Amino acid sequence: MATKTELNLRPLGERVIVRALPQEERTKSGIYLPDTAKEKPQQGEVVAVGNGKVTDDGKTIPMNVKAGDKVLYGKYSGTEVKLEGEEFLIIKESEILAILP
Repeated sequence: MATKTELNLRPLGERVIVRALPQEERTKSGIYLPDTAKEKPQQGEVVAVGNGKVTDDGKTIPMNVKAGDKVLYGKYSGTEVKLEGEEFLIIKESEILAILP
């Protein structure tokens, strides 16, 4: 399992940096899945958040998520980036569907 690293990166505006949670290697019935059969992850942990959305009149709307939150996002949301040898997803807060308990 990858170790958590301090990310010296802050997203702009209403963007959020998410680290995808590991996928299941096999099904509930015990069948191992090859890489080609796995679906894109839809759950992740928020690593960093921007300051929030800036409205037309210059006010900043604060973010609803914070670093450390586990979130559910759309399957094809955001932009995948590789930083410091680890893969992250940069998405807008509006693309986050739910905060997981």
